[in-house]
Amino acid sequence: MPAATEAGFAAEPLRRLADRVAGRYAGASRFAQGFVRGKLRGDPATAAVLRLAAAAPFGRVVDLGCGRGQLGLALLLEGLAEQLTGLDRDAAKIAEAGAAATGLPARFAVADLATAPVPDCDTLLIIDVLLQMPEAAQHALLARMVAAARRRILIRAFDPDCGWRARVGFAMERMGRRVRGDQVEIRPLPVPLLEARLAAAGFAVRVVPCWAGTPLPNVLLIAERPAA
Repeated sequence: MPAATEAGFAAEPLRRLADRVAGRYAGASRFAQGFVRGKLRGDPATAAVLRLAAAAPFGRVVDLGCGRGQLGLALLLEGLAEQLTGLDRDAAKIAEAGAAATGLPARFAVADLATAPVPDCDTLLIIDVLLQMPEAAQHALLARMVAAARRRILIRAFDPDCGWRARVGFAMERMGRRVRGDQVEIRPLPVPLLEARLAAAGFAVRVVPCWAGTPLPNVLLIAERPAA
């Protein structure tokens, strides 16, 4: 059984796992390898997701906005998922993910999440993605998500009502988008609205902080269907 603590995946096993996953990106750039290792080691969502999967393995996983696919590959390497499908609009990252997944039960595809079908799955992951979409597209994607996920949905969301953390988060997003030349403003939906949409689809929902070590307003929505 992978080592986990109440707060998250234990630090030393997480470092070793991050190194194992990053090693699969040997054919990518040094930047990509460093990003994968740093993201897995430093993002609070990694430890939170792995802890949940250690308690109840995820089965068939769909990762929306998967980027380079490192979180899903970590789940596969730890035996916490049976199969992985990753979707992202960035073709270069999808190519890196596909190469890194060689020999694993994973497939990655380029997709526009505003319109793409969501494959059926046991567990659906969507980390830091919804807020980047127009509001109407977020609502439409949520409808496809609840229809596709048989057991659980995990959403890492930006809480726009989280006081000083929200103010810091908005400022950091504006600065980052200015540097990248991206003029589209983020539009995070209120967390109670997300909870209500999931609950209306039959999920039991809890919300936990997911900002450890950062000043950001990130929370993790854990939505699970009651056992039959």
